[in-house]
Amino acid sequence: MKILVALLVVFSVTLPALADPEADRLAFAEFYLSRFPSIELQAHKDGAYALDQAKREQWLEMEDFPPYEIAVDEGELLYARAFDNGESYAACFDQGGLGIKQNYPYFDIERSEVITLEMALNLCREKHGEAPLDYAGELMGNLTAYMAYTSRGNKFAITVPPEGLSAYEAGKQFFYERRGQLNFACSSCHLQSAGGMLRAEILSASIGHATHWPTYRFKWEQIGGLHKRFIECNEQVGAEGLAQQSPAYRNLEYFLTYMNNGMTLNGPASRK
Repeated sequence: MKILVALLVVFSVTLPALADPEADRLAFAEFYLSRFPSIELQAHKDGAYALDQAKREQWLEMEDFPPYEIAVDEGELLYARAFDNGESYAACFDQGGLGIKQNYPYFDIERSEVITLEMALNLCREKHGEAPLDYAGELMGNLTAYMAYTSRGNKFAITVPPEGLSAYEAGKQFFYERRGQLNFACSSCHLQSAGGMLRAEILSASIGHATHWPTYRFKWEQIGGLHKRFIECNEQVGAEGLAQQSPAYRNLEYFLTYMNNGMTLNGPASRK
């Protein structure tokens, strides 16, 4: 309880000049280690399945024939397809774009904004004269599923340069700020109430929230990105909806992913 109070005190004040992301991350990790002492931090990459053994066993059986498998195959074909000018996605990314998801999102100093992997893909398309993809569409989901698959086993290594502190702080504030008719924050469910029940579902810990995207959710009947989940959460608490890849959601992803630094990527994944 003392750790939770300390976290809420630290994170309730926005002080960009004094921001210390690494101190934040260590406090974040310590909270979950204290709350779930029998669960290793890395295990939270599996979300709620780290907290319920029966559901975990069902999920592992489902992973023998994962519902995102087709998306990965389709994404590989899309990624290899040349643009009209003869170039391809590989020309826009380090390592040809494979095994790099752990580096996203990042703060682009020249553009003065957070760049997510989805945004980077559309910037690549625009650079080569191609129309941008719908962020909520199947093609974007397939592309990111393939790129995530090639990054499995890598660990997040997000950095926050001095120029990116304000974006990091904005994302942190969004995570802890209450909103909507229910007056809930992201932290209300996934920090304060993590491990508890919401209707018939166990509330997962935020310490693993960035590791497994994009995800095939049976509720959606398709693969989708982290921002689709942000939108859904906002709607559930009766808050104002924001578009995928809006600055607020990109900043939130930046904060959450930094909090997951050192954790292993295991996307794409499947969830209820």
